[in-house]
Amino acid sequence: MDQMISYCGLSCAECPAYVATQENNDEKRLKVAKMWGKMFNTEFKVEDINCDGCQTENGKLFGHCTSCVVRLCGINKKVENCAHCNEYSCEKLNGLLQILSVTSARDNLEKIKKSL
Repeated sequence: MDQMISYCGLSCAECPAYVATQENNDEKRLKVAKMWGKMFNTEFKVEDINCDGCQTENGKLFGHCTSCVVRLCGINKKVENCAHCNEYSCEKLNGLLQILSVTSARDNLEKIKKSL
């Protein structure tokens, strides 16, 4: 099975919300809710932690993903992920990756871009 890479380059297999959803594991959802609650200084409920990957058309999405500017841009441009975009790497993507501070996302996109 190919690795699912989100529009911004995150590997879904490494996302705790995605993993908890795919395993239908409420204990893992609770851990994610607590961890992200501390990280983002907000409260998440177990039922908030559901995601089938940001490229899903009919599946579950984590709350923020429904309004993520990078995701919406990728859908609008009909690209597999940002590495496939002619405007890579744009301010929208750079801003999100800075907030997320996940270097593996940028690394994933760079590898994909080089292979195109």
